[in-house]
Amino acid sequence: MQNWQELISSGLLDMYVLGQVDSEEAIFIESMASVHNEVRMELDEISIALERYAQFHAIEPDPIIKPFLMATVDYSDRIGSGEQPELTPVLNERSAAKDFSRWLDRPDMVLPDTFQDVFAKILSYTPELITAIVWIEHMAPQETHDHEFERFLILEGTCEIHVEDQINKLGPGDYFQIPLHKRHHVMVTSDHPCKVILQRIAA
Repeated sequence: MQNWQELISSGLLDMYVLGQVDSEEAIFIESMASVHNEVRMELDEISIALERYAQFHAIEPDPIIKPFLMATVDYSDRIGSGEQPELTPVLNERSAAKDFSRWLDRPDMVLPDTFQDVFAKILSYTPELITAIVWIEHMAPQETHDHEFERFLILEGTCEIHVEDQINKLGPGDYFQIPLHKRHHVMVTSDHPCKVILQRIAA
């Protein structure tokens, strides 16, 4: 490659920005950029164009994934530190908060000051049944379950669980099960977070 014009038209600069050149090519490009403003400017333009493309096509992550990942890590740490696993009762129409008092009364089952959007603490876990305390500040996004039943027992606050076109208004003490294969999401209607027992049971 004899000059900077050939370098710009070669496509090698695009590969450099993407990290797809070998060390010898990278050294050559960097030396050309240090000597020729045109090469440096082209590199800047390629970087800006790629960043804009990435931002335009970015997918907003599911806000539920991180809280439950952190809750899983927390639960694993607790078990590793000697906490004895205990199975929680299975939620049903007759369930009440007192059924879970041995977990709810624990000093570590509280909402942290840094809470934002959704926070969870796992109470018990098996491959067939997971139970957690979940605090929802504003909403839980739309999802569909094909292989597990999702059940709620509202402890504090109020919310609406939208299942397809049906709106279910819930408050403290209310139980609700999400039908399989139905789109649903949760909207908090109280001025403070909605605290729930959430249970997912293999179908």
